[in-house]
Amino acid sequence: MENDTVKLLRECDAGVEMGVSSIDDVKDYVKAENFRRLLITCKEEHEKLEREIRTLLRKYNDEGKDPNPMAQGMSWMKTNVKLVLNESDKTVADLMTDGCNMGVKSLSRYLNEYKAADEVSKDIAKRLISLEERLAVDIRGFL
Repeated sequence: MENDTVKLLRECDAGVEMGVSSIDDVKDYVKAENFRRLLITCKEEHEKLEREIRTLLRKYNDEGKDPNPMAQGMSWMKTNVKLVLNESDKTVADLMTDGCNMGVKSLSRYLNEYKAADEVSKDIAKRLISLEERLAVDIRGFL
């Protein structure tokens, strides 16, 4: 039977993968170098958390969780349609802010749902939430 720790780690795994994928989808459209650097730094921090998550999941003999294919497909489609219509830093900032807000909302819900998860896993979820919140704040100047 799966415990709350594994369930929370799986959701973090899916969330971090979605974040990396989203940054990869938009970074080539960014014109401002300081905006691009913010995205690249955030992606690197996501990847560092991803390694931590996967190490813990292996400890529990679990392979993690891929992002929801429907959510991933809808995100990709929204990103590409918006960028075709308006290829600007403002559009990228808008898309990334929406994605960060959705990530914070989802991860906060999972933190509340999986109350019995261990403190290490809760800390990872909180760090991921913090990372998403910080990116949303850091890119406000590009909206």
